[in-house]
Amino acid sequence: MEIKTNEYRVWSDGSTVYYEGTMRLSSPEDYAPIQAIMNEMLAAKPARIDLDLTGLEFLNSSGINLFAKFTIEVRKQADVGLGVKGTTQIPWQSKSLPNLKKLFPALDLQIV
Repeated sequence: MEIKTNEYRVWSDGSTVYYEGTMRLSSPEDYAPIQAIMNEMLAAKPARIDLDLTGLEFLNSSGINLFAKFTIEVRKQADVGLGVKGTTQIPWQSKSLPNLKKLFPALDLQIV
């Protein structure tokens, strides 16, 4: 599944969801199609889900909330692991992504 606009692209490949561009959607409801991709992957109950955010240049608070809620949903699934990959090249990632680890200590967070 893929969502592609002029500003951002979200797609899945196996058990990884990739994000790139600038996501400034105005409300949590606007993030519903992106959440659907993530939830569909979670419903398949893979051993691990990876979220690759290294290409995501900007994410607003509604988007950060999306990732927080998803992290909590994965935490409820004892048999599904979660990995999040970010980059130090994009300042918001170094600042915001460590908060996901507070929600789910078993999260494999890599900020490179």
